[in-house]
Amino acid sequence: MKNLLYRHETYVFLAIIIFVTVVSVINPAFFTLENFFDLLKSASLMGTFAIGMLFVLISGGIDISFTAIATVSGYTIAVLLLRIGESLNIFLVFLIASLIGIALGMINALIIHNFKIPSIITTIATQNIFYGILTVITTGTWLYGFPQWFGDFATIRLFTFYTKGGAPYGLSIVTLIWIVLILISWFILRYTVLGRGIYAMGGNTLSAQRAGFNLFGLTMFVYSWMGLMAGIGSVIQALLVQTVAPNSLVGKEMDVIAAVVLGGASMAGGSGSVLGMILGVTLISILGNGMTIMRVPAVWYNVVIGLVIIVSVGASAYRRKIFTRRKVITETPPSGGQSAA
Repeated sequence: MKNLLYRHETYVFLAIIIFVTVVSVINPAFFTLENFFDLLKSASLMGTFAIGMLFVLISGGIDISFTAIATVSGYTIAVLLLRIGESLNIFLVFLIASLIGIALGMINALIIHNFKIPSIITTIATQNIFYGILTVITTGTWLYGFPQWFGDFATIRLFTFYTKGGAPYGLSIVTLIWIVLILISWFILRYTVLGRGIYAMGGNTLSAQRAGFNLFGLTMFVYSWMGLMAGIGSVIQALLVQTVAPNSLVGKEMDVIAAVVLGGASMAGGSGSVLGMILGVTLISILGNGMTIMRVPAVWYNVVIGLVIIVSVGASAYRRKIFTRRKVITETPPSGGQSAA
């Protein structure tokens, strides 16, 4: 119990319980199984992006360009669906989007590692480059009218329930994709040398290099992984809304960063967990859904997200300060000592 009180995830979980209770009292429709499954499905997009952002933050970096990468990937597969959609299948769609995402993520990694440009500057620049090129090529055209099989895939459920009115709901295939990605990510961070290397690089780059970790390889993996999640997320976005637009994901960066930081990942690197990320995504999703149900004006959502980022970063900085102070006290030898013989 004492260890739980020191874990950041405990307080995020308590915040989720408190907010769910408050919203449910105001509107009982919030605390229903149907809304729960809908919430999981809608959170899958942010959750997929958050997986990639978790790896980047743990490594000591940050990526602002993932929405642009996702938009480029999503627009490409949308064009292919409209032109040769009947020759494709869902596996090819995910594969193509993933390869595009990985390629663009590798560009970020190469710039960051070779030119030693801070990751936030690099990814802001590449975000503008990716968005700019896409806008010039597409002239801002929205794409829709995808093949029937693509829309049908989005409606697949692992199991189905029915409301009193006969409307179906259940665990969506989109949610299952997110769950599988979560399990893979948890395994990498918890049980592999690669995961330990990512934590080591984020904790202290010089120490990680001296320990024998390949910093170039780790950097390439982290930003390629972010690109992969962006590519997969682009397909999830298209499945959810059945429309692709060049600006549909603009502004989502702060939601994702807020969710991961709220879950306990440090902006300074070296810390973060998959469980914390899940809780962070859950809380941010509940905030958005709950504020809608309570009919709070949408403009207040951005205010809340800003406050969440400030409070989360402040709490992480305070915990790091306390940890450093305790470490110094522990390692400081007692005054005095034995006199020389």
